[in-house]
Amino acid sequence: MSTLFSKPLSVLNLGVGTFADAIRQGGGEAVHIEWAPPANGDRATGIALAGIVNHPRVEAANAKAVERLLAAQPRLEGIGIAREALPGMGRRMILHAGPPIEWSRMCGPMKGAILGAVLFEGWAANSKKAQALAASGEIDFAPCHHHSAVGPMAGIISPSMPVWVVKNATHGNRSYSNLNEGLGKVLRFGANGAEVIDRLKWMQQTLAPTLQAGLDRLGEIELKPLMAQALHMGDEVHNRNAAATSLLIKRLVPALMRSGAPPADVAAVIEFMAANDHFFLNISMAACKSMLDAAHGVPGSSLVSVMARNGVDFGIRVSGLGKRWFSTPAPVVNGLYFAGYSMADAAPDLGDSAITETAGLGGFAMAAAPAIVKFVGGSAQDALANTLSMTHITLRRNGAFTLPALDFAGTPCGIDARRVVDTGILPVINTGIAHKAPGVGQIGAGVTHAPLGCFTQAVSALARSINPLARSINPRARAVED
Repeated sequence: MSTLFSKPLSVLNLGVGTFADAIRQGGGEAVHIEWAPPANGDRATGIALAGIVNHPRVEAANAKAVERLLAAQPRLEGIGIAREALPGMGRRMILHAGPPIEWSRMCGPMKGAILGAVLFEGWAANSKKAQALAASGEIDFAPCHHHSAVGPMAGIISPSMPVWVVKNATHGNRSYSNLNEGLGKVLRFGANGAEVIDRLKWMQQTLAPTLQAGLDRLGEIELKPLMAQALHMGDEVHNRNAAATSLLIKRLVPALMRSGAPPADVAAVIEFMAANDHFFLNISMAACKSMLDAAHGVPGSSLVSVMARNGVDFGIRVSGLGKRWFSTPAPVVNGLYFAGYSMADAAPDLGDSAITETAGLGGFAMAAAPAIVKFVGGSAQDALANTLSMTHITLRRNGAFTLPALDFAGTPCGIDARRVVDTGILPVINTGIAHKAPGVGQIGAGVTHAPLGCFTQAVSALARSINPLARSINPRARAVED
């Protein structure tokens, strides 16, 4: 012991940082290690986590789930009509973003968007009657995710709307998304005036059939190579889709020109796509959904297959836990706000577009898109750091989506709910910010993180599924069945 104290003192300090300061002041060397106990120190959650860390059944399930995720090959198959294409969609049903929510709890943008969908469908003659119908219980509301679909912001899909159809060629499953309306007064932010309805009808009557004519000529489009090329051109295919949209237009235009569609319609469609850098976003979301649906439903797996927000709740689904949602209140994003707006004007986080992060893109691929920080805030170094931090909570790297800034390493993918709870590192999401009032539109953008509470609930439920005798660790958890 005396020999130990006669040597220079070098200490690794965990916990309270001032302990390291005291050692340094006494002439010793100390390195402070940032560490916190799992789940913010909640003992019961820590016990549940310990029961499934390195558990052979969970490890085997995760290996299977992530292999299915990586093997998926999404292809743009065509455009369909929601009531005909989406599994289980009723004729008096409206789909929305995020976990389940009833009309009375919906945020302003979602309510405004639903009223617009009611007017578009012709179910009511004016907004007042549309609101009465929406509140009457005569319309079924359901998450897009319950019907293999996704939608940005309010995420509204009604029966007559055209939808992208993406097929996973490896496993045969299909996913869907609505078509992007562009910027300004749009349905996804809750606008429902005449210009919005007129645009939706043009998309239904002209945009969709013209695009389908081009796709009939072109054939299926493999989406992973297109998305991978967009990453190399500065996109992260969530908030930045300039390159991906341009690549899509490059593929479509020759086919559109030879499709036999009316030349005036072809010109209008090309102009519409070219004026909207976010046009590819909805396709990107459907592609990610198809990959993650392939990885869902593996018993025992802790891989996160959905992260979604409805402007009130933030919810996740986990591969090994079936149809259950694990939800906590959605955060308000502290980002870059447009002139005249602040956090006080913002709706809580909204939309299904976090499906991109769930698949290892978006915020997880920010290293590929340093220019995105001019939109969401931070620095180019922050973009790189966000990607690197996600490697600590994911199961694999995706070799199909490589990042030039990291010497072409793959994006981190396959969020492991256990690792989120263990490390306290929360999945990063870059997102647009909607005004809390319907129809005002986007008022900013920023970087946010998924709430820890969703993951602690999921870890608790997974521990009980692996060991049914494990005690309930969180009696207040909100787990919602499909």
